Amino acid sequence: MTQLMFAAFTMGMLGSFHCVGMCGPLALSLPLKSNSFWAKLTGSFLYNWGRIITYSVFGFIFGIIGSSFSFFGYQQWLSIIIGVVILIFILLPKKYTAVSNNNFFYSFFTKLRNYLSKLFSKKSNSSLFTIGVLNGLLPCGLVYMAAAGAVATGNIFNSILFMAFFGLGTLPIMWSIAFWGNFVGINLRNNIKKAYPYMMVIMACLLILRGMGLGIQYVSPKLDIEKKEILNCCEKK
Repeated sequence: MTQLMFAAFTMGMLGSFHCVGMCGPLALSLPLKSNSFWAKLTGSFLYNWGRIITYSVFGFIFGIIGSSFSFFGYQQWLSIIIGVVILIFILLPKKYTAVSNNNFFYSFFTKLRNYLSKLFSKKSNSSLFTIGVLNGLLPCGLVYMAAAGAVATGNIFNSILFMAFFGLGTLPIMWSIAFWGNFVGINLRNNIKKAYPYMMVIMACLLILRGMGLGIQYVSPKLDIEKKEILNCCEKK
């Protein structure tokens, strides 16, 4: 459990440098009340807690999926499949993995961005919190990678914790951007952005190794699925 949460927090912390390039402009444009230190502090935290809550909800949803696969004994295969899918999206040219502009998701995200732009005209704590919640819904490869790890836990509670700790890992940098401004240099952001695909490849390989159950502690532990427990539950009167 501890190793899982540490991995999620580290993923969020390292990945937050990537977030600076993707969500940094949004964080810098937040309608914070700059005339008051405490109002600005509260508003910037509310925005980020909104993101973390959305990630935790994702953890609940993905945890249900993962636990369903685990119940039927397919958790290892699920971990391998998720790892392979991540590798495909990273290694294949973008023209083969690009999403059409005419599908449902494109329409949904367009409406989401339009609604977000309206919230930026309101300087209130509720609007800042809502911006954070909705920002968590915007497409992000880093969040998808974290979601893959959450599904692979095969447990609802662990999945929620995984996504929550991932969000907490992004908190220091993203809060600093919102509160202090753009203090991360462009060169550092570009270097982190270049390293991001390699991070995803490592994550994918770890998921595949985990699914293989090679008996390597922390990396590929044996996942013994005891179907007898299910049968015993069914036989109880």
